[in-house]
Amino acid sequence: MGEGERYEEFDPPPGLRPFVRTIWTYAAPEPAATVQRIAPDGCPELVVDIGAPYEEQGEDGLFRLQPRALFAGQMTRPLALRPTGPVELVAVRFEPDGARGWLGRPLVEATDRRLDMVARLADLRLPSGDPAGQVEIMARRLEAGRSASCWWSIDPEVRAEVEAAGRDEPPSARTPRAHRALQRRFRDRVGVPPRILRSVLRFRRVFDHAAGPDAAGWLEAGLEAGYFDQPQLARDFRRFLGCTATEWAREQAGLARRIASQSYKTGPLSPH
Repeated sequence: MGEGERYEEFDPPPGLRPFVRTIWTYAAPEPAATVQRIAPDGCPELVVDIGAPYEEQGEDGLFRLQPRALFAGQMTRPLALRPTGPVELVAVRFEPDGARGWLGRPLVEATDRRLDMVARLADLRLPSGDPAGQVEIMARRLEAGRSASCWWSIDPEVRAEVEAAGRDEPPSARTPRAHRALQRRFRDRVGVPPRILRSVLRFRRVFDHAAGPDAAGWLEAGLEAGYFDQPQLARDFRRFLGCTATEWAREQAGLARRIASQSYKTGPLSPH
């Protein structure tokens, strides 16, 4: 990490574990003034900026300031950010199907979008420079919302399909009618169809295999993640990051590299 840069992850309290994968914090007093491409991981997130917010590149190529509090839905296309000053943020990474209760609306409405949550979190006060304190306050806020609402729940069939996708297991056999019903429930609780979630998780596994002291090259990592060949892997780099693997490795710094190497790692879902 750069000088003064820190990244930490915290386990959610037991009551939130069916819904929340982790709560993480990141700070960079002097972030690199470069565009950072964020890799999708299949998990929606709630992000609160304590420092200077990032700018996000729009489809027109222009960069615009993100709100200080936002909900980021599932990603199926490239996301490029750049810092505007000292960075400090706190984020809640939900399970792929865990955010429906908190958001209070179908997750498909947030797919490839960053929804403004400034008004909703206007009274939230997070102490600068205190990751543990930030996480405690955020967890209490989520716990209060869960306790006060009957909408926080897990759909067992959707969760089972999400878990199978995370383990790279084939989907269960279903009749066409049952498959269409599951598609509708996935749009509501995950934000993307099962097929797209599986594609995102496969892409995420490439970074897992490409990281660490015994890391493989990009092609080897792609084959271990489930890709058939290099052209298939290259298409997904363009699809999800808008660049080649070589370009991503050369250009990325700061938040993009930290979350690609650590916090985006997939694993067993929280007990339900």
